[in-house]
Amino acid sequence: MTLPVGVIGTGHLGSLHAKMYADIPSVQLTGVFDEDPARAAAVVAECGTRAFGSLDELFASVKAVSIVTPTKTHAAIALQAIEKGLHVFIEKPITTTIPEARSIVDRSAAKRVKVQVGHIERFNPAILALEKYNVRPMFVESHRLSQFNPRGTDVAVVLDLMIHDIDIILSLVGSPVAKIEANGVSVVSDNLDIANARLQFENGCVANVTASRISQKKMRKMRMFQKDAYISVDFSEGLAEVFRLVDEDDPSATSTMMLGKIESGAKHRKIVYEQPEIKEVNALKYELELFARSVLDDTPTVVTALEGLQALQIAHDIMERIQQQKMNL
Repeated sequence: MTLPVGVIGTGHLGSLHAKMYADIPSVQLTGVFDEDPARAAAVVAECGTRAFGSLDELFASVKAVSIVTPTKTHAAIALQAIEKGLHVFIEKPITTTIPEARSIVDRSAAKRVKVQVGHIERFNPAILALEKYNVRPMFVESHRLSQFNPRGTDVAVVLDLMIHDIDIILSLVGSPVAKIEANGVSVVSDNLDIANARLQFENGCVANVTASRISQKKMRKMRMFQKDAYISVDFSEGLAEVFRLVDEDDPSATSTMMLGKIESGAKHRKIVYEQPEIKEVNALKYELELFARSVLDDTPTVVTALEGLQALQIAHDIMERIQQQKMNL
């Protein structure tokens, strides 16, 4: 069984969606729609599909859609698709506003359709490599820095870049946010270009998150500290490193580099360094495959609309704290 899918929006990322779908056996790339016929035609020529003249025509021909349009249009398009009973993949952030995101959560539940949000870093090989570990950080530090690119400046850097790390941290910590402190500056655009936030969770975890789109060098790194372990993730390199304290006879640490020993009474422990095996994974293709599989198998999506809403809520709370701070100066 294959899933007939359409792609809405054929810009840079939308064209990649179409290419990935065309290469997934469980998916039939039925067609694309874009308000710019020339862009749609370019994707049609490359992927061997067709361009639809309207959203209604596309909706009538598919069972699911990818929405890869400017964020401000996500809600209107998604709600139209949901009302027609279609399953929806929405690129991050899920919407621009919290009420819009809530409406998608509510309507998709009422219509019993799947919604997956495109938080692609969940599928980064470095994150996937940590699946065998019990990652429950109590302190997180992340830096997501990029060189300036006019594309994406229609939203604050919190929604453009930081939301990736917000989503990952929320999924790993698994506790509500209790307090937020934040600061940010608009440097070269009308929106925030650099921001820092300190998130305090109810379970005691603290996350220090920085995002900038005016850096000289690109960086996408996260460091996590928890009892008996330090974990470093380089999203750009797809590399994970784990330093952990284990019992001397722990069978799980047989193929690792030992960095030292610690004696605590009668207990002998060792510090080991591991580089978890990295799978060769195309993150975009993998998340689209999982979306199609959740629809075909009627299982929950990996990144639900509710999780998209939760990440968006924290992002908005951060931007609100920054705005409040500016008003108090």
